[in-house]
Amino acid sequence: MTSALVNDSVKTLDLDHHAQVRTAFADADRREAFLPTLCVQNHAANLHALANGDLLCVWFGGTQEGIPDVSIYLSRLSAGADTWSAPQKLSDDATRSEQNPVLFSAPDGRLWLIYTAQLSGHQNTALVRRRISSDNGLSWGPVDALFDRPGTFVRQPIVALPDGAWICPVFLCRTEPGERWVGNNDVSAVMVSNDRGTTWSEHPVPESVGCVHMNVQLLQDGTLLALFRSRWADFIYESRSPDGLVWSVPQPAELPNNNSSIQFVVLRNGHLALVFNESNASHATQRRASLYDDIEDSEDSGELREQSSSSSGSAFWGAPRAPMSLAISEDGGKTWRRRRNLEIGDGYCMTNNSADQRNREYSYPSIVQTADGALHIAFTYFRQRIKYVSVGEAWVRG
Repeated sequence: MTSALVNDSVKTLDLDHHAQVRTAFADADRREAFLPTLCVQNHAANLHALANGDLLCVWFGGTQEGIPDVSIYLSRLSAGADTWSAPQKLSDDATRSEQNPVLFSAPDGRLWLIYTAQLSGHQNTALVRRRISSDNGLSWGPVDALFDRPGTFVRQPIVALPDGAWICPVFLCRTEPGERWVGNNDVSAVMVSNDRGTTWSEHPVPESVGCVHMNVQLLQDGTLLALFRSRWADFIYESRSPDGLVWSVPQPAELPNNNSSIQFVVLRNGHLALVFNESNASHATQRRASLYDDIEDSEDSGELREQSSSSSGSAFWGAPRAPMSLAISEDGGKTWRRRRNLEIGDGYCMTNNSADQRNREYSYPSIVQTADGALHIAFTYFRQRIKYVSVGEAWVRG
């Protein structure tokens, strides 16, 4: 057997070993695994529970965020199984970096995958694409455009409302001509469809500059709560709506934010479960000018100037992406008194370069609850792997 074949066999065995869900060392109430991947960099997981009991996870992987070899991957934890499946590649555009995948089970039983596709590190060039599966993600239809306005980004799931409307939260990465995007003027909106995703109307969130990654959930009282990542790396922001169309001006919540993604879910008992980094700009000792300062803009012609600050200020990059924490709210998101760390560390993330393995962030979490009450969480581990953790709500009490 050649050395190349031996090395490939060893890699496969190693992936299978780490993909098996096991009880965590010194914590009998926690189970965990690493999702299998052969990519150098892996980031932005999104978990989705199917009605048949399967748990799906999608993420993006490749050499480095912003480079065109970055594609969307899917792994499955089948109902009753204890090992995540080998990754399935779901996108392959050789000209764009494909990122931020999100899954949605439509009421008609079809499974949607939506994701972004951008040129290099320029989020203001991003388009939102879609694929649809009729067999729970085993096979997929063709790629088509969902939102083709440049600069449209997604990160959080579509929400189906009781009246039949669908809400897709987006954020818009805005620049002036000749500017290089760094996130200074991003705003949020919801795209609303009343015809099962055939057509969409845009409903802006007022005064939302700097509030992105809008995560919408329907509360038990019938109102909607949205939580946001802050470009200013200060606090998680919140907005509320009676109908999904009209939203309140985002206000800072009691929890910090480090200009990194968050996600929350409404539990069956009405409590809210949130995964986030309990960190903000005040914890930063070093910082980068922007998230993409280490990506070459090979497709540019001429010089681009750095994006000017908005009326709200300049985006803050470089706050630690650690610890990764789980918080519970028992009052509809007004307070978050119960918290426990899933991972601790320094959160050093001054580079997106995963090949040199200098990034130590825990970031971009996703959370779902399954019918048995278990909480399932996935997040970026050092930009090298996606880590999976399963606990119960009672685990937060310690």
